[in-house]
Amino acid sequence: MSTAEQILVIFLSAALAVFLTLGIVLLILCIKIAQHVKRISAKAEELTDKAESVAEFFSKAATPMAVGRMIALAAERLFGRKGKKG
Repeated sequence: MSTAEQILVIFLSAALAVFLTLGIVLLILCIKIAQHVKRISAKAEELTDKAESVAEFFSKAATPMAVGRMIALAAERLFGRKGKKG
């Protein structure tokens, strides 16, 4: 082997070692990012579940509140009284 070939082999093996190290580091970073995204999506799913339950509660409570408001308005008109606002 000539010296030019030896220099080329040393250069290529050093470049391979650098790229291999960078590849391993990037793979580790991608795994960490994927874990963070997984945690964030789990929290987002919990929040949407809570929001759905709150929306369901208000939809169930809206009908009795509307009926109560209608009764209060009817009582105000019937008795001629003004509410707290008046």
